[in-house]
Amino acid sequence: MQLSSTLTCPECGHRETEAMPTDACQFFYDCKGCNAVLRPNAGDCCVFCSFGTIPCPPIQEARDNGTQAECC
Repeated sequence: MQLSSTLTCPECGHRETEAMPTDACQFFYDCKGCNAVLRPNAGDCCVFCSFGTIPCPPIQEARDNGTQAECC
C-alpha cells in the first residue's frame, strides 16, 4: 500500500506530493500554488481519489482485495 500521492491542482496545475491519512478521509486541501481549496469530485471520497496519482488507502485496499470500495 502506498501512503503518499501527488496532488495536481485543477486550477493552476501545481503538483505537490503529500502523505495520505490512514484513519480518515481528507475532504479539503489548500493548493500551495494558488491557494485554491480543493474538494473531492462528485462520487469520490477524498481529494486524493479526485486529484492524486494514488487513491486513498481504503480504496487501495479494497482494489487489492477485490472487494467493494468504501469511503474512508
